Amino acid sequence: MNKRNTVLLAVLAAGVGAATIWGRGDPGGSATTTEAVVNVTLPDTFSGAARMGQRAFNSTCAACHGANAAGSDAGPPLVHRIYEPSHHGDEAFELAVKNGVRAHHWKFGNMPSQPGLTDADLSAVIAYVRELQRANGID
Repeated sequence: MNKRNTVLLAVLAAGVGAATIWGRGDPGGSATTTEAVVNVTLPDTFSGAARMGQRAFNSTCAACHGANAAGSDAGPPLVHRIYEPSHHGDEAFELAVKNGVRAHHWKFGNMPSQPGLTDADLSAVIAYVRELQRANGID
């Protein structure tokens, strides 16, 4: 490999690395990771509804949205300012779960509907997510 190709390869590698670092946690970024997208602080205690929601979340939502809604390589974190109640109210979560939603803040792809959650499950999941958000300064 000649010197010019070596330099071009090094510049390309540096650019990819910088793009990956820049994209982590950025709603417009496209970087993926198997780690949590954000760090989540758990509340000292959960309400009864949130504890039920945690179980439903873990069985239905965590595969994409990560443990404690911290995000993953398959879905965005729900403990994020984008999902604060004034921007995405409870109804937005309900509609997303019932109807699916087109990707619009993140580049994880479209979210399919989740028909396995009952209305009671969904209410409990929302309580869980909102309590996680409040524990992380999002309200």
